[in-house]
Amino acid sequence: MPSAAILAGGRATRFGGRDKGSLVVDGQTIRDRQLALLADVADETLIIGAEQDLIPGCGPMSGIHAALTTARHDTVFVIACDMPHVTAAFVRYLLELADAADLVVPRTERGYHPLCAVYTRTCLAPLERRLAARMLQMAAFVDDVRVRVVEAEEIERFGDRHRLLANVNTPADYAALEALQGHQR
Repeated sequence: MPSAAILAGGRATRFGGRDKGSLVVDGQTIRDRQLALLADVADETLIIGAEQDLIPGCGPMSGIHAALTTARHDTVFVIACDMPHVTAAFVRYLLELADAADLVVPRTERGYHPLCAVYTRTCLAPLERRLAARMLQMAAFVDDVRVRVVEAEEIERFGDRHRLLANVNTPADYAALEALQGHQR
């Protein structure tokens, strides 16, 4: 089984600094939902916060770098700490595709979703080059590695792509989840 990493190193400035992983969705915190999900698909789950970043101050890219550096396995599923609806079936599908790519990343009309993707250790050197140059745009990183893009039509086989890949960046995002799903705080 591969490793998994929950990226929890952001400052949540758009959410008033609140720990987004502690938000309750359907009676369970997002973090607990993710830990249960990842227990089914990985034999190791890392929680990567800012203190684990080996190259601090570089956003999600440094978190992915830390995950790949510290994981026991060469393949790591990475997820942002604020994504409550990713499913085990979807993660397994992404992991299955990693045999033929360095990076398996979903893409919708909103662009790439690099914080719900599978990375292999082959990504380390290109990540380190980008981090050293402070070229931190994850969307540009896909040009540096062998990538398998999972398009919207493929994603839809596992549920509504907007729900599946939804994240909670702001209080308004969370309120929208509560309104649609009857979530609690």
